[in-house]
Amino acid sequence: MAYTESIQIFEKKMNDINFDYKIVKPKKSLSDYVEMYRMFTNHSEEGMEIVIIPDGRIDIIFSSSADKPFHVTLWGLENKSAETIFPPKTVFFSISLKLLAIEYLLDIRVLDLLNNAKRLPSGFWGIKPADLNDFDGFCFKVSTVMIGLIKGDVDIRKQKLFEFIYSSNGSMTVKELSEKVFWSSRQINRYFNQRFGISLKAYCNILQFWASFQHIKEGKLFPERTLPTRRIS
Repeated sequence: MAYTESIQIFEKKMNDINFDYKIVKPKKSLSDYVEMYRMFTNHSEEGMEIVIIPDGRIDIIFSSSADKPFHVTLWGLENKSAETIFPPKTVFFSISLKLLAIEYLLDIRVLDLLNNAKRLPSGFWGIKPADLNDFDGFCFKVSTVMIGLIKGDVDIRKQKLFEFIYSSNGSMTVKELSEKVFWSSRQINRYFNQRFGISLKAYCNILQFWASFQHIKEGKLFPERTLPTRRIS
C-alpha cells in the first residue's frame, strides 16, 4: 500500500501538537522484506484530510480510535491516489512491506487486494491494544515475530529481482530485469500477476511515480507522471 499522507499536509502538521508522526527503519536482517515502521497519531477532536499516494508497498495497519475498537488491516497495492479522512482521536502503527514479504513472511496472495484492504484477526502476530502505547516496543515485538517467520531457501532470482527493482526505483525495463536475474519475462509477469494482481511493468510505473513525487517535493525537475485519482468514501 501506500497509505502516505500528502506532503503538504504532512509538513503543515509536523509542528502541530495534535499530530504525531514517526518512522523507524527495520533491522538489516529484515531489510529485504520490510521498508519501514510508521506511527501516525491524531490527538485532536477533528479529522484530518490526507491523500493516499501509491508507493509500491503493502501495509499491515494496527489501529484504534475513539469510535472504533482495536483492529488490524492488510492494505494491498495501490495504483491510484485517493483522498480520505484521518479520524480524530486515532492512532495507527503500520508495517510497510516489500513484495518479497508477501511470499516469504505472510505466504498469501494479494491479487484481490489491488486498491483494497481486508481485516486480519485482532490477535494477529500477538499484538494487543496496549502495544499501541509504545511504538518502539511495538517495532521490537513485530521484528522478533517476523524474523521467526522468514522462510528459508528464498528463490535467489526473486531476491535479486526485487533488489534491482527497488534500487532503480522501477526504472529498469522488464527485459533488462529478466536478463539480470536469468528469469524469462513471461515467467516474471506470471509471478507478479498471480501473486500480486499486477504486472511487473505496472508495478515499476508505481515506483517511478513515487520517486518522481519525492523529487518534486525536493524541488527537483523530473518528468511528470500521473496516476488516476479515486476518492474513498
